[in-house]
This record gives sequence, structure tokens and C-alpha cells, in this order.
Amino acid sequence: MRLGIILACLCLVRLPAADLVIYGATPAGVAAAVAAAREGLTVEIVEPTPWIGGMVAGGLSRTDVGRADAVGGFAREFFARAAAIRPGAQMWYAEPSANMQAFRAFLTEAKAELRVDRRVVSVRRDGRRILSFTDSAGEEHRGVFFVDASYEGDLMAMAGVTHVTGREGRAEFDEPLAGYHPMPVRPRSVETMSSECPSLGGKGPSYVHGTPAAISGLDARGEAIAGVLRDPGLKPGDPDDATQSYNYRIVVTRAADRVPFPRPEDYDPARYELLLRLIGAFPEIPFGRLFHLGEIAGGKYDLNAQGLFSTDLPGASFAYPAGSHEVRERIRRDHRSFAQGLLWFLSHDERVPARLRQQTAAWGLCRDEFVDNGHWPYALYVREGRRMRGAYVLRQADLQNDVLKPDGVGMGSFVIDCHIVRRILAPDGTVRDEGSFQDAPVVPYQIPYRCIVPRREECPNLLVPVCLSGTHIAVCSLRMEPVYMAMGQASGIAAALARRAGCQVQEVDVDELRRRLRSAGAVLELAGVGTWTRSSSLPGVVQDDTAAEKSGHWTSTAYGNPVDGTSIHDGASDKGALSVTFTLKAATSGPHRIRLAYVPAPNRSPSAPVRVVGPGLDLTRRVDQRKAPADGFLDLKTAELRAGDVVKVTVSNTGTTGFVGADAAQLLPKTP
Repeated sequence: MRLGIILACLCLVRLPAADLVIYGATPAGVAAAVAAAREGLTVEIVEPTPWIGGMVAGGLSRTDVGRADAVGGFAREFFARAAAIRPGAQMWYAEPSANMQAFRAFLTEAKAELRVDRRVVSVRRDGRRILSFTDSAGEEHRGVFFVDASYEGDLMAMAGVTHVTGREGRAEFDEPLAGYHPMPVRPRSVETMSSECPSLGGKGPSYVHGTPAAISGLDARGEAIAGVLRDPGLKPGDPDDATQSYNYRIVVTRAADRVPFPRPEDYDPARYELLLRLIGAFPEIPFGRLFHLGEIAGGKYDLNAQGLFSTDLPGASFAYPAGSHEVRERIRRDHRSFAQGLLWFLSHDERVPARLRQQTAAWGLCRDEFVDNGHWPYALYVREGRRMRGAYVLRQADLQNDVLKPDGVGMGSFVIDCHIVRRILAPDGTVRDEGSFQDAPVVPYQIPYRCIVPRREECPNLLVPVCLSGTHIAVCSLRMEPVYMAMGQASGIAAALARRAGCQVQEVDVDELRRRLRSAGAVLELAGVGTWTRSSSLPGVVQDDTAAEKSGHWTSTAYGNPVDGTSIHDGASDKGALSVTFTLKAATSGPHRIRLAYVPAPNRSPSAPVRVVGPGLDLTRRVDQRKAPADGFLDLKTAELRAGDVVKVTVSNTGTTGFVGADAAQLLPKTP
């Protein structure tokens, strides 16, 4: 017994204490390290994988930015440096190897001590304060302040900070998009499903979401086929322990020296039966519609998932966020095997149309990328891990309405985008996607400092820029790497301010933090944000497009001056398949003006059909959306209504040319 204790002590190596110890050399972790070092702190980084740079160096090369003017500071500095490494590279779209080179240069300049392939296995605390953590190699990392910049949030969890996984229910934070979310079939035309990705010269939409046609999910015995689950028996809006799907962002090329897609050792063609049925429904579907291909530098493309069946693996990630190292390794291997098998299936299985097989075989892995990993991307795209329950919980309303925060330390602007959570069987045996609601627009929003610090009573010396405090719905927009970098930069500077002041992270002078962030080039606000016309401030009864019922896939936009900051349009595609219905309930009795708002533009439809249905009402008007309404709303009809009467206003794209748009509808009591 005594000998065992002596040996354990000999195996534990205690490193000198650093001012700041960062767990996770993700983009957020590197941003925190650079920001803290520039403030004079000594910095150490411990990374659980063999590689630094997280997703940006590990496969995600076509960076989702949202609004570029909302990105500044370290994030903009990093992407500019990475793009400058290879001639001809565009901002945001450098090759993974160039991103890796830029990350290494930044860490060298910061003089950060780096340990890789080291997982946190235990945390030592003095009361609530973290003193150190020990890694899987037996080293103890002591620090004054700590940052958990990992995608999983392991240091945060081991430090006893309150956190959640899975999805909140709709009622918990009054989020219309929250919880279990089964989707109807979203019909797509043969023309759309036969179109190539725009980056390959196609004229179809950039992405196709959801289930495009009714497809059977049953085998000959009446059992669910691979990749399809039985309905879990939840009601829409119920909470659960599920998370959106993960995938590998595969970097591919058509160069002559490409590496052919490998056949995994455990290849099983039965995993792709649903894909075969999708191809059967759309026989001319091309490679560039099954996947989204985003061009980056060097003739390379970032291959991402889109639609019902692609590189995402719905239902396979639920155990990952809080799973053990062994569980996570199993999930990573399964995702890798699935994606490799998918590409092998498409290029070799004779049931796949010859044209599609030839298209797939024309692509391969990049010979000069991920050379120490079989040319396969390093990082599994963990779109959502644990989520801290911090001093403030960011929620759907904070992204769409209450977007201004007095302690904002960065901005988000990407749509609320959730990949498929699971594929389920409908009562008729056909497949439905669940959790992949239609992308919901946001207004560029401020992320408060309170979201990256734990509650005051839980941990005084930890900052969390990735698994930050937000709901599942908020994270569907927050989860962009430039946002994580902004939060990492804020964490590094906040740690420096707390170190100098000798205070807790919750007591940092936020005004000084914001001042120092601005001086470092960070973007904390945008002109005009928060000054748009709010539906809640308009007279009468108003429903914005974000709350309206939609069929088909609509695209959100901030173009013009829309109500609540965004409106929607049909992308001038899938004609006859899209509609949006506003439901208005009269609050008073008397004559009411029934009105519609849309954003006019020269490319809009000259004859968009608008149907009005209510008590004694059923009429259709053709609206020229190239012309601007006099006061933002077009009067459709005046009608006598009683309090409680319901009027529905439906805009569709049937029989139209050009873009059909919709913004809001209004019931306005008519004054004498």
C-alpha cells in the first residue's frame, strides 16, 4: 500500500504555476492564449488530441462567418494571416495546413507552453477555486486562472460547474424552436434536386435541407432501415437528451494526385439503404447535391453535409458530450467509418447510377493535407457539447429581439441552424427528419460577458468560451468558430484584468474589458443594430415572419429595412412548393385593415399571390413586390371583425417569377 502511494507520487509531475492555464488548443484556446500573453501573462495550453487548431485546422475550412462586419479582433487577424500564407487564398477560406501553420505561429509568438495528447483526468480545488488539474500523462498543471476552451467542457465539468447536455423544452426559456421538433416533408422539385452545388457552377440553392420527398423507411419485414429510428414518443417542444448530428468536414479535390477515397475495414453497404432510396426518388441527383462543396484555396473543397442523407450521422452523437474517453473514441471511429463507407458506396456500388459513381470517383482526398492521419481530417465536428449554466443563459429571444447587452464582449450573426437530430418513422412508414427546423434568422446580437463565466458561487477563476452559457437553440447560432475566437480573446483579456486586480473573474471591470477589446480590434456593436422596426412596437396585432407557419424552405435576409431585422424569400426556386401563413387574432371588435409587409426589390415577383381567409373572407390578391408599400405595409382588405376572430394571410410562390418575399402581417383597427 505504502509503495503504491510512493510510486503514484513519483508519477505525478508538478509543473510551475502559470498565470493562465488553458485546456483545449482550439481556435478559442489559441485566441485566449494570444490575448493573455499580449497582456503580459504566462500561458500554458493543454490539448486533449494530438493536434492543435480544433475544427479550423482539422477540416472545417469554409468558415461560416455570418456577417463579416461583426467579426474583428483576433479572429480577423488570424484569418487574414492564414489566407496570406498561400497565394490566391480568400479571407476565411484558407487550406487546413495553412490554418495550422498560422496557429503554430501565433502560439510561438505568445511563448505559450504547449502539451498535446493530454486529457484532463482530475481537478484539485481549494474550496470553489481551481488549483490545478492532472492530465492523462501524469502532469499536474497549476495556474492562477483557467480557461476551458475544449469542445466538450471536461475541465468545467470536473470543476463542479453546473452544466447541461441535450435539448431544453420549449417552456423552460420560452423558445418556440426548442425541444423535440419533428418536421414534415419539405418537397423539393426534380429540377432542384438535380442541380449542382453553386460552387460547382450549378444554379440551384446552396443548401437543401430536410426530407425532400416521401420515402419509405421500412424494410421487407416492416422494421426500420439503417439510420432511421422509431418515433421516441415525445410531444413537440419536449426536452430530451439528444444533440444535433456531428460529421467530419472532409477536404476533397479533383487534382490528378488526389488520394482515392478509402474503403473502411468494417464497410457495410446496408448502412446506405436510405441513401439508395433517396437516389431512387431523384435519379439525376448529382454528387454536388448530396454534399455541400465549398471552394477553398488550392483547388480544394470543404465537403459538408446537406439534406436528408449526407456525411452527418443523426442519432449517433447523443452519448458524446458527457461520454468517457472510450465512448467518444468509439463514436469518432463510427463517424469516420460511416463517412468513408458513404463515399466508397457512391463510387463503387453498382446500384448507384453510373453517372453518380463517375462523379464521385472524380474526387478524392488531398495528398498534402492531414499527411500524418491518412489524409483524413483530424477533428470530428462536435457541433454541440456540454453547455454551462453560467451567470446568464443566452436564449432564442437574445438572438432575435433582445440583442443589445451592456456587457457584450463579442457578436454573433449566423442563422439559428440545427442539423438533423434523428431520422424517425412517420405513422405511414415514411421517413421524417427531426430537430432540423428551418433555419431561423437572427439580428446581429451581443454576447454578454456573463455567458463565459460560471455563477459567482461556483468557481471564481474559470472562463468558458466554447461550452458557454446558452440554450441548445442559442448554440445553434453561437457555434461558429469566429464567435468562439471572440469569446476566447475576451477570456484571455479578462483573465489578465482579474490577475492584476486580484479579483474573481465575476468581478472583472467589464467596462475596462470592453475598452481593451475595442483597442484590440474586436467588434462589440454594429451601427443600426437595435434600431429596426419592432413588431412589438407597432399598433394593432402584428406577426413577424419568424413566428409564421412555413412550408418549404425559405431563406432569411436582412436586406432592406424589414420588421424585427429580417425577412424571408423563396430564392426564386421550388415554385409552387412554398408558402408562409400569418395568423392574426383580433383583439377588439370593429373594422380592421388587413395588411402585409414585404421588402421590395427589382428582382421581386410582379404578381405574388396573397390569400386572406377569415370570417366571411376568402380572397386572393396578386401583389407586385417590386413596388414599396407607402408606409411599409400594404392594405389587402378592410373587414368587420369581432374580438377573437382569426384571420390568416398566406403568401405563396405558385405561378410566380422572380423572388417572392414576406416580412410581417398586421390587423390594424380602423379609426373613424
